[in-house]
Amino acid sequence: MSRIHVFPETPSLFRRLLPRLTTFILMAVCLLAAIAAVSPAQLPVVIYKLSLISLAAVAAYWLDRALFPYARPDGYLVADWRCGNQGQFSQVDYPIVDTYRWAFIAATLRRAIIVAGVVVGVALGL
Repeated sequence: MSRIHVFPETPSLFRRLLPRLTTFILMAVCLLAAIAAVSPAQLPVVIYKLSLISLAAVAAYWLDRALFPYARPDGYLVADWRCGNQGQFSQVDYPIVDTYRWAFIAATLRRAIIVAGVVVGVALGL
């Protein structure tokens, strides 16, 4: 019986040559080109707003890290994710310690809520 792999063992040539989110980057460049063609005066405003939103997301992430240094979501994993899993786990990439499952969920949701709140707050202020 052959094993069925969800993910290929070796990435395709397309995946190896192009960075992650290449499709997203290409769509963003096409949309910026469309804005430049339709209303060139709005292009600096769009770039300014995108920069502020990106800065807000980064600031919110670091705010969460500063406010909760001992409750980071990656602290509840079985193994340190930076070392890689070296194929030791068969079902998930980085399993969570069973007794800390709810703490992991709470830490992840807390970080998502903080980032979303800061980004929405900055976006509403624009």
